[in-house]
Amino acid sequence: MELLLEPELHDCRARLIQAASEVFVEEGYRASVERVAARAGVARQTLYNHFPCKADLFGEVVRQATAALLITLDANQQTLRERLLRFGALYREKLLSAEGLGFFRTLAAETMRFPELAASFYRSGPAQTAARLSAVLKEAMAKGELRSASPEFAANLLLSMLVGADRSHYLFSGDPPPEPDPEHVRQIIDCYLRALAPLVAEAPDSSSSTPVSQRSIP
Repeated sequence: MELLLEPELHDCRARLIQAASEVFVEEGYRASVERVAARAGVARQTLYNHFPCKADLFGEVVRQATAALLITLDANQQTLRERLLRFGALYREKLLSAEGLGFFRTLAAETMRFPELAASFYRSGPAQTAARLSAVLKEAMAKGELRSASPEFAANLLLSMLVGADRSHYLFSGDPPPEPDPEHVRQIIDCYLRALAPLVAEAPDSSSSTPVSQRSIP
């Protein structure tokens, strides 16, 4: 048997992951590996050479999508606001796209039948994203860029602000997925940064007999 060169191996694996992403969205997790292999244009055995079982393939789809999100948080030369804007734009784009919404429907429908798969998805996707975001926010708090708070709470708050209500809307309303809207992302991030802005003790106005009170921590 002729061995594939490294670029060909990489291309084949990439095609399988892309095909799996499309097929899982269209048909759910119950879609056959034969359908994935056919969509990728490879033999079923080739799929198994890369991914021993369907769960492994599903997990890799999730991991790659998550990796793309995490990269946006690693630009240390940028300001915190710039990093969060990049992250927020891509996070909304991925989760609120037709593919992202379809993937969410697929997983939600299969959770009871495949609890281990759902748990694996959570560890590989949402948990990884929240943990990396928490680390970035913790670092920002240590630098005084954000007020001191639970980094985990701060991360979950931002993730909810970015997609929570909108995902429910586009899942159930029948409206088409939204187009990317940088201005909407900017509004969310700026609102978030104002809410977690570091507390600064304000000096009382000397012309007034009433002191200015320090902003209280919620």
